[in-house]
Amino acid sequence: MNCSTRKSNRWLLPVMVLGALLWTSALVAGSAGKEKKMSDVVAAHAAKGGSEKVDVIAIFKNRPGEIEKNDVKNKEGKVKRHFSVIPAMALELPAKALEALANNPAVSFIALDAPMTANADTSLNAPRSVVGLPIDKHFDYEGKDIGVVVIDSGIKYNDDLENDDIRYARSFTGDPSVADDYGHGNHVAGIIAGDGSNSNDLYEGIAPDVDLIALKVLDANGEGKASDVLAALDWVLIYRINLNIRVVNLSMGHPVMESASTDPLVLAVEALWNAGIVVVCSAGNDGRDGFGTITSPGNSSRVITVGSLTTWGTADKADDIVSTFSSRGPTPGDLFAKPDIVTTGNRIVGPISSGSTLSQAYSELNVRAPGESSTDYMVLSGTSMAAPIVTAAVALMLEKDPSLNPDTVKARLMKSADKVDMGHPFAVGAGVLNIHAALDETGYAQQAPSPAIYVDEDTGMIGVEDTAVLWADDDWSLAVLWSDAVLWSDAVLWSDAVLWSDAVLWSDAVLWSDAVLWSDAVLWSDTVLWSDAVLWSDAVLWTDAVLWADNDVEGNAALWTD
Repeated sequence: MNCSTRKSNRWLLPVMVLGALLWTSALVAGSAGKEKKMSDVVAAHAAKGGSEKVDVIAIFKNRPGEIEKNDVKNKEGKVKRHFSVIPAMALELPAKALEALANNPAVSFIALDAPMTANADTSLNAPRSVVGLPIDKHFDYEGKDIGVVVIDSGIKYNDDLENDDIRYARSFTGDPSVADDYGHGNHVAGIIAGDGSNSNDLYEGIAPDVDLIALKVLDANGEGKASDVLAALDWVLIYRINLNIRVVNLSMGHPVMESASTDPLVLAVEALWNAGIVVVCSAGNDGRDGFGTITSPGNSSRVITVGSLTTWGTADKADDIVSTFSSRGPTPGDLFAKPDIVTTGNRIVGPISSGSTLSQAYSELNVRAPGESSTDYMVLSGTSMAAPIVTAAVALMLEKDPSLNPDTVKARLMKSADKVDMGHPFAVGAGVLNIHAALDETGYAQQAPSPAIYVDEDTGMIGVEDTAVLWADDDWSLAVLWSDAVLWSDAVLWSDAVLWSDAVLWSDAVLWSDAVLWSDAVLWSDTVLWSDAVLWSDAVLWTDAVLWADNDVEGNAALWTD
C-alpha cells in the first residue's frame, strides 16, 4: 500500500460517518422552504393523530401569556409548566392537536419532553482494590463561597455531606422530598464537595468548601423529564445572585433529537451561560456506539462537555485510555467538536445514600472505607463521574479569580489540558484535565464556542472552524488548544475561519501513524500474522484489561468494558 493510496482510503470511514451524522436541511426547514417547527419525534406523533396524549415542550417567539395558555386548553391540552429561562411551556397535548399548535405563528418550535437519565454505568465489577479519587487534591483553594448547583437525583445527608455543607435543596420531581432515593446525586455531589469524614479524608471531594445546592430532577429509578430539568434551570436563573451561583453540574442527558438551535435544554443552559454561570455537562455513556453519541444538553457549543478517562488504577499515564463507554463527537446534526475535555471517570469512589436504589441493586459496588464498619461509599463509572471533577476544578478557578467569565474558564481548561495521543479528538477533546495548570493559566476569552466540523465528501477533506478566528484571539488557536501533534498537523487554512485538511482527525502522530495502529510488526508483518506483538499485544488492540480482564470471561467487566 503506497502512501497516497493509504492517505486517501483512510478517510473513507470517517467521512461517511460524519456525513451520516450531518442532518440535511430538512431538519431545520421543511419541504419547499417551509419552516420546520417540530422535531422528528413529535412529527411522528402528529402524523398518527388521535387522542393519545403527548408530552412536549413548546418554544414561543415571545414569552407566552394567557392567550397562548387558552389556545392550548382549546386544543384539549394541559399546561404543565411555564418557564422563564426560555420562552416556553411544558404541555400535555393530544397528538391530533400538534400540527395545529405548530401552525400557530407565535410558536417557534415543538420538542418532545424527553426522558432524562443519569450518565452512570453500573456494568463494571467492583474493583479488587479501591483508592481515593485519582486526582491530586493538594491545591491552595477549596471552592470557598462559590455556589455550585448539582442538578441530579437529590442529596441524602450523611457524614460526608452534612446539613451545613448543603446551602439549599429542592425537588422538581413532584415528590417534595429532596432525599437522594436513587444514589447518583450523592455520588456526584461527593466528588465535588464531600469532606471525607467517613474515610479519614481518603474519599474527600476536590472542592469541599463550596456552597452546595442540590436540585432534584431524577426519581428513585434515575429517571426524569426535560421539563423537570428546565424548571431547575429556571430556578437557578432566578436565584443565581442571592446564592452566588457560579457553576451548574449536569451529569445526565437524553439522545439528541433536534438541532442545538431548537433544543430546549440547550437553549436553557446557554441562557445560564450568558448570565455568567459556567455549565458543565457529561458527554454521555454511549461511546461503544461510535461517533455522534454526545447527549443533550452536552451538544451545546457553549457549555463544557466532559468525557471519561480510564486510568486502570495506576499512576502511570502511559496506559490511560478514553473510556470505552465515553460518548464520542461530533454532535449529531450540528457537528460541533465534542467533548471539550476528558478526565478520570472510571471506577470512582463517592458517598452513597443509604437505602438508595443503586446501593441496593448493585451492592457489590458498595465500598467500606479502611477501618470503618459500614459501606458509606460506592464505586461508579461514567461521564457522570467525570463531569463533577471538572465542576470542582471550575469552583477552584473561580475562588482564585471570581471575575472570570464562563468562556474564559472553558478556554483556560482546554488550553491547559494535558495533550495526549490516546485517540481521535472526537474522543479526547482538547486533552486531559490538569487542575494545577488550569489554575496557573492566564488569558481571557470573550467567547469560546466549540468549533464546528465541515465535511467535503467529494474531496475527503474535513474542515474545522479555526478557534483563533472563532474566539477572536490567536492565543486560543486550534494548534494551541489541541496541539500540533494531536489534531491539526498538515492543516491548510483555506479561508479566514476554517482549517481544511486530510489530516485533521487522524494526524500522522495520532491514530494512523506507523507505530500506533498498523505498525510494521503489528498486523501484516513480513514474517508473522498472529505473533505476540501483532494482534493481541498488550498495547495494540485489546489492552491488558479490556478483553480477558482477570481471566474472567463471564464477568461483567470481562469483555467490552474498561
